[in-house]
Amino acid sequence: MTRRRIVALLVIASGVVLLVTTVTASRRDDPPVLPAAPVAHSGVQRGVSAAQERLRRVPEDAGTWAQLGAAYVEQARVTGDPAYYAKAQGALDTSLRYRPERNGAAHIGLGALANARHDFAAARDHAEQARLALPDTAEVYGVLADALTQLGEADAARAATQRMVDLEPGVPAFTRAAYDFEQRGDVGSARAALLRALDAASTPAEVLFIRYHLGELAFDNGDLAEATDQYDRGLLVDPHDVPLVQGHAKVAAARGSLDEALAGYADIVARVPSPQYIHEYANLLRAAGRTADASRQFEVLATQERLLASAGSTDDLSRSVAAADRGDPATAVAAARQEWSRRTHPLVADALAWALHLDGRDAEAVEYADLAARTGWRNATFAYHRGIILAALGRPDEAVVALDLALTTNPHFSPVDAPAARTALAGLR
Repeated sequence: MTRRRIVALLVIASGVVLLVTTVTASRRDDPPVLPAAPVAHSGVQRGVSAAQERLRRVPEDAGTWAQLGAAYVEQARVTGDPAYYAKAQGALDTSLRYRPERNGAAHIGLGALANARHDFAAARDHAEQARLALPDTAEVYGVLADALTQLGEADAARAATQRMVDLEPGVPAFTRAAYDFEQRGDVGSARAALLRALDAASTPAEVLFIRYHLGELAFDNGDLAEATDQYDRGLLVDPHDVPLVQGHAKVAAARGSLDEALAGYADIVARVPSPQYIHEYANLLRAAGRTADASRQFEVLATQERLLASAGSTDDLSRSVAAADRGDPATAVAAARQEWSRRTHPLVADALAWALHLDGRDAEAVEYADLAARTGWRNATFAYHRGIILAALGRPDEAVVALDLALTTNPHFSPVDAPAARTALAGLR
């Protein structure tokens, strides 16, 4: 899956050799946990309840208001309910009201909230304010790295993550390093960083998060056996974890078990109706030939996007990709241009390239496709889009190389586009 939402991940580069070389061969087993309720949700709810209980006793405690706000941001992620954004905003604003100066915890929370709402410039600004108050706090640099990465400022993001590693070499720092390695095409180092994170994990929620992203890294690079193993290991910790169930559904689809995959996604979107899952479900329905059902899911997706917008979220990237998939190139181009005006991340370059292609503007599209490819990211969707654009421009030899790269990287990268890539490649040879 090439557009997965990595909520606590991002970067690192030179100076991180120590991170890779310190991965141990004898990693401890995951904690044996059989929870009665989904781990992530119950853990977040405990944090919310604890903060609320303390505020009943000490209502002017700025630090606890900041903790509550941060917990609401996480609750929005876990449940897929954007209503928690307003709760988070209210709690964090209250924290600032009680401590308006040098309130690093509140600015960390506001930065995380801005990242969740895709307001990455605001997230960067809050992180910088937090850094003034808490220059030696690792969380500051996590928020900063996340924002800078999504803004396309890779070098600055890498420096922020290196600072995070220096201050607190644990799960948040190592997972961010993994994403940076992945974006630069160094899959081996990305996996090593995730294994280092697994070694450092101390809670079931951390184990779930890392197992999922190990599975995603394997899936995105065409290793279904490794992906399945990582998802299974996570499900032993929590059989109800939605991201891991989603991973299993993707593997089922990749192996041709469409009915199993569709049943899995139907359950997922009923439990957590996030735009990502609804969009994936719609495309799976397209692949199964159930176009009317897919159209209904795209309508649900549009409703969820409006709810997110009303909660203060701006995600024109997802809007562009969804518009492209449902056959609306004009909206796809307009949304991708809006996103590109705010940030120059490779995912945005790829979305704009594809939208322009669908709108018949391949000469312009290839410039953005080349930008997306330039990072070295082994991203099958990037390669597929670029291959189709090159073919449309009458450059068949280059198109074959790009399409071959897409299918070599991950022959199952999309239930709709992977078969299209094979058909296009056969026609060019």
